[in-house]
Amino acid sequence: MGTLVTLDLPAGSPVADLPWVITIGALGDEEDWEPVVCGPYERAHALALAQAVVADEDLMAVVEPLLPRPDAEAIRSEIALARAVASSPADDEPDQEAYETRRVRPGRPPTEAEVREGWSRIAARLTVPTG
Repeated sequence: MGTLVTLDLPAGSPVADLPWVITIGALGDEEDWEPVVCGPYERAHALALAQAVVADEDLMAVVEPLLPRPDAEAIRSEIALARAVASSPADDEPDQEAYETRRVRPGRPPTEAEVREGWSRIAARLTVPTG
């Protein structure tokens, strides 16, 4: 039985609306292969696909949001933020409770048509001008 790891988001979190990717790799040390990264997907599709893939195999799936950034300066800002969080006092560090790990059973994965519709919604969100 596989394992799924993802962020435990509060209700209404804007992070849920970001595109999400699935990274699937070996669950143990017995296998030595490069993880497979798939996406982007809407969060619900990513979770359902990851569950369907790893449920009956010794695989681990990590489902996490992408941070689409339109230019180098925006990426530098994200790096600066990540560094600032990493260098903050230990009391401010996120704990492991921020992540949810669970054993999974297969559910109904989205159909190809549903995934493609999700891609269209993601593309529409990513192409809307900001500011």
